[in-house]
Amino acid sequence: MSEPSVGRDYHGEDWYGEELGAARFERCTFTDLDLSEASTAGAVFDRCTFHGGRFNASTHSSSTFVACDFRRTSFFDATFDGCKMLGSVFSDCTLRPMRVIGGQWRGITARGGNLSRLDLSGLDLREADLSLANLTGTSLRDAKLDGATLRDTDLGEADLRGASLDRVDLGVARLRRTKLDLAGAVLLAELHGAEVDVTLPGA
Repeated sequence: MSEPSVGRDYHGEDWYGEELGAARFERCTFTDLDLSEASTAGAVFDRCTFHGGRFNASTHSSSTFVACDFRRTSFFDATFDGCKMLGSVFSDCTLRPMRVIGGQWRGITARGGNLSRLDLSGLDLREADLSLANLTGTSLRDAKLDGATLRDTDLGEADLRGASLDRVDLGVARLRRTKLDLAGAVLLAELHGAEVDVTLPGA
């Protein structure tokens, strides 16, 4: 798989435990692909479509998935370390449990997805569409959420301390015992019409 694969259709392929390394795929369609326990390192999937496949227990390091379309795909126990998921869409996918270590998931769409209890600390989720998603108990500490859409997103018990929230409307999310730092609390108060004075006493 050293040569780039462009525009190919893969159906029912069994790549269980394969070491794909830095393989490159462009505009390919994968139907019922089994990538369980497979690994990639620096691989690129550019504008690829995945239908009903399995990434279960697979490991991906510094790999890139650009504008990919994942439909009914299972990521059970998958690990993404320093990966890019730029503009990719997840529809009816199994997204937990999953391990995510840093990386850029900018502009992804995971509407209605179950991302509860995941550790997404430090993840770049700018411009992501997380509408209707379940993020209860999820750690988003120090994550970049600037411009993200959180309409009807369940953030109950989620940890948003240190997260950047520029152009984020927390007022349309569902907050319940959500952990916020001072900046997040001020933003939320201002969204509800409060005028917040953060001047320290005696200043």
